[in-house]
Amino acid sequence: MARIAGIDIPKNKRGVIALTYIFGIGNSRAVKVLSEANVDESIKVQDWTDEQIAAIREQVGSFTIEGELRSEVQLNIKRLMDIGCQRGIRHRLGLPLRGQRTKNNSRTRKGKRKTVANKKK
Repeated sequence: MARIAGIDIPKNKRGVIALTYIFGIGNSRAVKVLSEANVDESIKVQDWTDEQIAAIREQVGSFTIEGELRSEVQLNIKRLMDIGCQRGIRHRLGLPLRGQRTKNNSRTRKGKRKTVANKKK
């Protein structure tokens, strides 16, 4: 198993797919990293040489990834909440922030249903 940026990437997958296991590296960035490191995309991780791994590590190190990126995202969300903008308020209330409807859907953000008792007539 190759270890890049503190993450054990799976050895039985192609390089492009394996690099996406690192937080902050998606499909397009993985392709870019491998092309700049002169590594073929179709080669599996177990077939990488030590020189190729070193070149990939060097390319990945130029991006903001993993813990640093997670803390940056959290600080951005906290900033939105502190200034009290619409998106910050929606974050604070645990509601969807990009214009989705909340009457029927958005269970992911709202959580498990809370039953409200009816008033008797």
